[in-house]
Amino acid sequence: MKFLFFHLMPYLDANDSPTGWPAPNKQFNPGLGHELYDTYLKEIVLAEQCGFDFLAVNEHHMSPYSLMANPNLIAGALSYRTQHAKLAVLGNLVPLLNPVRVAEEYAMLDVMSGGRLIAGLMRGIPHEYMAYSIPPDESWERFKEACDLIVKCWTEPEPFAWEGKYYQYRAVSIWPRPMQQPHPNILLSGGSIESAKYAAKKRAMIGIIRVKSIDDAKRNIQAYVDTARAEGWEPTPEHVLVGFHACIAETDKKARELLEAGENYFYHVLSKAQHEAGQLILQKSKYDNSRDSQPQKGRFNEVQAKAGEMSFDDRIRNHTLICGSPETVVEQIKFLRKELGAGIFSLNFKIAKIPHEDVVKGLQLFQEKVLPHVRNH
Repeated sequence: MKFLFFHLMPYLDANDSPTGWPAPNKQFNPGLGHELYDTYLKEIVLAEQCGFDFLAVNEHHMSPYSLMANPNLIAGALSYRTQHAKLAVLGNLVPLLNPVRVAEEYAMLDVMSGGRLIAGLMRGIPHEYMAYSIPPDESWERFKEACDLIVKCWTEPEPFAWEGKYYQYRAVSIWPRPMQQPHPNILLSGGSIESAKYAAKKRAMIGIIRVKSIDDAKRNIQAYVDTARAEGWEPTPEHVLVGFHACIAETDKKARELLEAGENYFYHVLSKAQHEAGQLILQKSKYDNSRDSQPQKGRFNEVQAKAGEMSFDDRIRNHTLICGSPETVVEQIKFLRKELGAGIFSLNFKIAKIPHEDVVKGLQLFQEKVLPHVRNH
């Protein structure tokens, strides 16, 4: 088994729950922001030292939920502060961005890090389209065209023209080229059946960045495996990533206290504005407009709402959290590995206001008392 340390870089001084979208930035304190970036980078670097195989960052906009508007900047900083762990950018929200620029920046990161990039190409969650005024109805078509263009940027050795529906370039020839050939490993979302099938068709890794339901995760993973086999290839466990909020402490009681408080702030303060905006996008647009994803539209909204309303005990019973003493966490990981068959577990230790010292303690306990019992499981 391999493990990925995931960090959202949340803002920790949003005392009032933001209402409306985008969240007013009058609450942001640049001095505190400077301190948070420094602390968060230290946490991510420490994760490599504690045995994590991947270090993950991602992209969000216009709220205290995350201070990572450009994860490539963070990955660039990490490329010279770390040595061995893969740098997983999960990912660039390609329908919102210039795909040639994404290809260039990812190629830079791959060369700078000595070939350690995992290139996440993501569609984004619905509210991100309000941030950059991109029509949500075009989400899937833009995403698919952008992915194809990015791969061609990485693999075509001669200048080429691109005349697509959404992107047009007279001549493209990126410098530098990626270090990994023919290109860095690509990770795509597995958040819906359609996304899972698309990832399999592209022979990419699949990521369910945060498991909200074991049954949904199993269904999407099975769709991925079935489609891959139909396409003539066999995915391995290391093609499948599943993610969880996590907290490891000396006792179950201490871990539960820390994570319950962190999740309350996460759901009811940090997540509120974008959840409301996302609901509006799903209701008023064709963001989910395919034959495969349409039946899941109601379930997507329901799962999102229930995640914050469900009791903490129910979240643990439903195996959507990893939380407890090292002994408890070992058993939870073994259970989830058996149920889901995933070979990469993404763990987010910094849930909202969980203190830095408790994040550090959790990482140390992971290294000393968890990893030795699950690495070869």
